[in-house]
Amino acid sequence: MSERPKLTIAYSTLPGRIKGISYPELREDREILVLVQNTEESSYVFAEQGARLVELKNKGVAKSRNAALDRASGEFLLFGDDDMKFIETGINDALAYFEAHPECSIILAQAVDEEDTLRKNYLSEITPLKLTNSARAATYEMLVRVDALREKKIRFDEDFGAGATNYLGDEYILIADALRAGLSGVHLPVKLAIHPKDSSGSRWGSEADLSARAKVFCRVFGWKAPIYRAAFLFRTNNPWPGFGKALRFIFSK
Repeated sequence: MSERPKLTIAYSTLPGRIKGISYPELREDREILVLVQNTEESSYVFAEQGARLVELKNKGVAKSRNAALDRASGEFLLFGDDDMKFIETGINDALAYFEAHPECSIILAQAVDEEDTLRKNYLSEITPLKLTNSARAATYEMLVRVDALREKKIRFDEDFGAGATNYLGDEYILIADALRAGLSGVHLPVKLAIHPKDSSGSRWGSEADLSARAKVFCRVFGWKAPIYRAAFLFRTNNPWPGFGKALRFIFSK
């Protein structure tokens, strides 16, 4: 590839799931990376023409996303999973916004489920990213300006995300770190991805879930975390977890 591609799309997967990837349209201005975490050195078949295989010997999706940040050749980077599909019009709209707004380093777009229903309550207007409005980010909703994150040394916290004990929150932590480093971003109301209804980010209410979420707030807000946990708990559309669980979530250490 002689010229720098406009977009890198990086899929994180495992050997047994690589066949499930739904690839987007292959184009000259795109790079497709497939990052396979193969800690047990399993055998698998990779036959997608036009995509580049990157095999990793570690575990955890945040490690895979960081490998994508390190290896992406594109100006912009879109993160994919092996159980979802991207929407071409959404990709085009997001890239057009980036082109028109060079100060923007992160876009959070929207995702729908298999029935074309929005997966959560998204902001309906273009809105700046803040610590208080981006806690529910999902990676497949996110596009980043590669050089901006590299310049500020912004990476995913590998103690969080699928495959780690704290199996969610890596996206929000990256956004928080980026905002505190002086970068900016927006919520963009365009449909970018189709993802099944169930995911690690949609689980709610168990002790493990609340513990993982509590640690995310601690990582982002430090000693102020109880204030923001309480605000999150009372603003969420998820069912009330019960008084005891709510107290443990708010005041968790």
